[in-house]
Amino acid sequence: MSTTFYLVRHGIKKSDVGDVPLTTEGNHQAQLTAQYFANASYPVHRIIASPLRRAQETAQAIAALTQAAVTEDARLRERANWGDDPEQTFEQFVALWDQCTADPEFIPHVGDSAKQAGMRLASLLAELAAQEPAGSHIVLATHGGLITDFLVQTFSEQELNGWHPNFLIEQKRLIPECSITKLIYSDAQFTLESFASADHLMQAY
Repeated sequence: MSTTFYLVRHGIKKSDVGDVPLTTEGNHQAQLTAQYFANASYPVHRIIASPLRRAQETAQAIAALTQAAVTEDARLRERANWGDDPEQTFEQFVALWDQCTADPEFIPHVGDSAKQAGMRLASLLAELAAQEPAGSHIVLATHGGLITDFLVQTFSEQELNGWHPNFLIEQKRLIPECSITKLIYSDAQFTLESFASADHLMQAY
């Protein structure tokens, strides 16, 4: 039997330094995402969230409608967050982020390399698949950069380009807030079932 994972990027966050909350629009996105899972043909067995506030708020919205328990796991944290280095300007943060994206092996002075980030998410998913009952449906409230870091480490460039042309070059812009990326894990292999779907948010606009 397989395990199904839903990688959910948090909703739109406040544009500021540090561990920021969702905006009003981001909270609305989280509610629409919660409704999607509440109306699904399968039960959500568990929700796991990044410790960052924007992911926690997204997870709690989903939990309120699905009645699934939320736990926290630091492996779902973004590879870096603006404010990890209190002296870093936003422009410096973006430049360092882009450097890490271009060179997945590069380890920044704060945070993880893109490769390290992708590997820690892969380790969490494999661990959950081993621990949870076969056939489980698990929602992970996390971050766009971490999702693409994992995908780039896990799937071939050719396969990723099937979902979006020039995936590696465009990856920074491919995961909208509260989009859902669906993965099937079976026999120690991941299958990418759907990528960054945001159809459930259409009524928000």
